[in-house]
Amino acid sequence: MEPSYVYVNRRTLLKATLSLLPVGLGAACATGVSDPRGVAGKATVTLGSPSLTVYSGRNEQLVGPLLEQFWQDTGITIQVKYGGTAEIAATILEEGENSPADVFYGQDAGALGALQLENRLAALPDAILNAVELRFRSPQGQWVGTSGRARVVVYNTESVTPADLPPSILDFTAPTWKGRIGWAPTNGSFQAFVTAMRVTLGEDPTRAWLEGIKANEPKVYPKNTPTVQAAVDGEIAVGFVNHYYLFRIRAEQGNVPAENYFPPNGDLGSLINVAGAGVIAGSENQAAAEQFIAYLLSQHAQEYFATETYEYPLVSGVAAHPDLPALSDIQTPDIDLSDLADLRGTLELLQEVELI
Repeated sequence: MEPSYVYVNRRTLLKATLSLLPVGLGAACATGVSDPRGVAGKATVTLGSPSLTVYSGRNEQLVGPLLEQFWQDTGITIQVKYGGTAEIAATILEEGENSPADVFYGQDAGALGALQLENRLAALPDAILNAVELRFRSPQGQWVGTSGRARVVVYNTESVTPADLPPSILDFTAPTWKGRIGWAPTNGSFQAFVTAMRVTLGEDPTRAWLEGIKANEPKVYPKNTPTVQAAVDGEIAVGFVNHYYLFRIRAEQGNVPAENYFPPNGDLGSLINVAGAGVIAGSENQAAAEQFIAYLLSQHAQEYFATETYEYPLVSGVAAHPDLPALSDIQTPDIDLSDLADLRGTLELLQEVELI
């Protein structure tokens, strides 16, 4: 595959197609920007100052407009390398101290934690860290959550009633769900959820759950959106996804026969993860990088997450979408998000049970 490169500069937003050497874990193809330091295999562009290179595991369609607005508001040129969160994090680790990245913007805390463990993130100022609750930032002060993402079970309301749904995500291994489940094992958010299961239950129970769901012959999708669409269309009865995809489909299609289910009593199926960001250790543009992360926590950006991506704002004083249950009302599992760093172990487990 050939990735699409995106440049956000002072004149326009340009798109081009450039070949990129294979990097990272998994088979998905990353998208990105040219490297201003002229790394082999990438194009080089001359940019004005100041400039910033962001490696983003967040989808361009979701956050591209916000990043362009940052440039317009600050005059700071941004180059964005888009790709899967796990792959982008692995790329930073492979590039080491030669990485041109200034900021890593990921879709889950696990990848941020993995970079922190490898000493690839710099300490953030207290003013940034203190903008969100302690549970949504690194205890070591090296990354901060920028928006909240709840794991849910989306279900088709024409084939499933709330009374049909089990009290725990673990119960979907029951034979009654055979052929009725959809999931996306290659998706980064799902992998972070599996990591949380490994941390909470242990390796063997997690393997048993994965094998139990696999035995129920679930339909496999590449990511969350087609999983939710399959639930809407009645192709599956339930799907394991993040909460906001249903809201995006509703925005496009109107009222659809699907709802989100939050398993109660602190169940793993209601895990709250975060998208978040950190400054790459050794960045030559640390001040601009910190300014970018502070922008993600600004009222404008937090309102963008609430109204455009249907995620949970993490800064107090910014309301979530009115159709969402309040974060405080979700009975979430008691998990330190910084413990979700062992993505490699999760990938090895998923490979072992032949899901990726």
